Amino acid sequence: MNREQAWWTRARLGRCGPPLDLLTARFQRHVYAPHTHEEFTVGVCVEGAEIIAYRGGHIRTGPGSIVVLDPGETHTGGPGDDSGGYAYRALYAAPGLLTEGTAGGTPHFREPLLDDPELAAALRRAHTDLTACPDPLEAESRLPWLLTALARRHSTARPVSDTIPGAEHIARAVRTRLADELLAPPSLADLAAEMGLSRYQLLRAFRATTGIPPYAWLAQYRVSRARALLECGLTPAEVAFRVGFADQAHLTRWFRRVLGVTPAAYRNSVQDA
Repeated sequence: MNREQAWWTRARLGRCGPPLDLLTARFQRHVYAPHTHEEFTVGVCVEGAEIIAYRGGHIRTGPGSIVVLDPGETHTGGPGDDSGGYAYRALYAAPGLLTEGTAGGTPHFREPLLDDPELAAALRRAHTDLTACPDPLEAESRLPWLLTALARRHSTARPVSDTIPGAEHIARAVRTRLADELLAPPSLADLAAEMGLSRYQLLRAFRATTGIPPYAWLAQYRVSRARALLECGLTPAEVAFRVGFADQAHLTRWFRRVLGVTPAAYRNSVQDA
C-alpha cells in the first residue's frame, strides 16, 4: 500500500464566493521543506505523530490534536520519532474567516497545539464531508462557523455578543430565499449583507431559531421535494437534478439521513403500494 498520499480539494464558500483549500495527507517518510502560507493553517491529526518545527521549537501532534499555524510563520513537518508515519486533515483559511464573531483584529494563537476534542471532531467531519462533496452552501455554513469557534475559544480575539435581535425574522427570510432559489441558492454572505448583518450573525440567528445550519435545512427541504417527484415516478437521477443536489449520490446521502432509506427503495415502495 502506498503510504505517501496527499490530495487537495477546493471548496467554495457560496456559489460565487472565495475558495478554501482542503488537504488530506498520509505520509510515511515525507518531510516538508521550510515554507509559509498566506492563510491560517488549521490541521487535525488523525493517525500517528508528526513533528513540526515552528517558532524556534518543535510541536508533536497526536491523533485528535489541532494545530493552528499563523500566516507568514515558517514551519516544516515530518514523521515522529517512532517512524510510524502520520496522517492529517488540513484547511487553509484566509485571515478574515477567523474574525467573524470576534473583535480585536486578526486573531493570534499563542499556543499552536490545541486540545479540544469536540472542535477537532467537528473539523474532521466537515473536512471529510466537504472533500467528498464540496457543496458551496454547506461549505459556507460549516467552515466559517467552525473557524469562528476556533478563534473565540483559543486565540487572542475577543468574542462579540451572541444576541441577535429579530433572529426569527432573519431565519424566516433566509428559509424563504433558499426555497425560492432551490437550484442555485444565494451565498450566505450576500444574504447577510442585504440584511445589514455579518455572516456570523446570520448563521447565529438561523441556528438559534431552527437548531440546524442553513445547508442542512435546505437539504431537508430538497428531500421533501424529492419525495413528491419520486412518487410521480421519476428516477433518483432525474430527481437529484430537479431539486438541486449535485448528483444522485448527494441525493442518496441526504435521503438516507432524513428518511432512513435510499431514494430508489422509497420509489419502489410507494409504487408497489
